[in-house]
Amino acid sequence: MQPLTNTQAIIDFCLAPLNVDAGTEAEREVRRRLTHVIGTFQRKQAQPVAIDFSSMPSQVINEAAHGNE
Repeated sequence: MQPLTNTQAIIDFCLAPLNVDAGTEAEREVRRRLTHVIGTFQRKQAQPVAIDFSSMPSQVINEAAHGNE
C-alpha cells in the first residue's frame, strides 16, 4: 500500500470498516470533523503529511470490555 496524502483518501480508508451510511447527516459531520483535524495537523506541519497505514500495527477493540456490545 502506498502512503496516503489526500485528505479524502485518508478519511475514506478510516471510515471503510465502519460501513457508515453514505449521505447521512452523521456521515457528513464525521467527514467535516476529520477534514478539520487532518487539515489542522497538516498546516501545523507546514506540508502535506503522508499516512502509511500498511506500517501500522492492527488494533483490536474489545467493545464488550467497554460496555458496548
